[in-house]
Amino acid sequence: MRKKFLILLFSLGIVLSVDVDAQQVGKITWYGKAYHGNKTASGERFDMNALTTASNTHKFGTKLKVTNPSNGKSVIVRVTDRGAFTKYGVLLDLSYAAFKTIADPKQGIIKNALVEIVN
Repeated sequence: MRKKFLILLFSLGIVLSVDVDAQQVGKITWYGKAYHGNKTASGERFDMNALTTASNTHKFGTKLKVTNPSNGKSVIVRVTDRGAFTKYGVLLDLSYAAFKTIADPKQGIIKNALVEIVN
């Protein structure tokens, strides 16, 4: 989850905004054909062939770089939906195309994936 802390420097009258947790490490899964064409939480139609993701912690439209630590491959995705299973420790549910870019969909899950905000 992206958090912001404000640092107030009263003597100088300056306010700084510092991002923490701009990076996360955790499990990534995917979803595809069963949801293809359905409306997402953002109102867009889900396209399993687009580079998108479902996230419960990022705003719609946020672009994220997801890196598979086992092979170093990365993909940039846009948040268009909700529904990653955070109660099971899943950070994101990537579209089929996004997952396929960085891993074999047959494995179903990427452990310890690095997720970085890029916008």
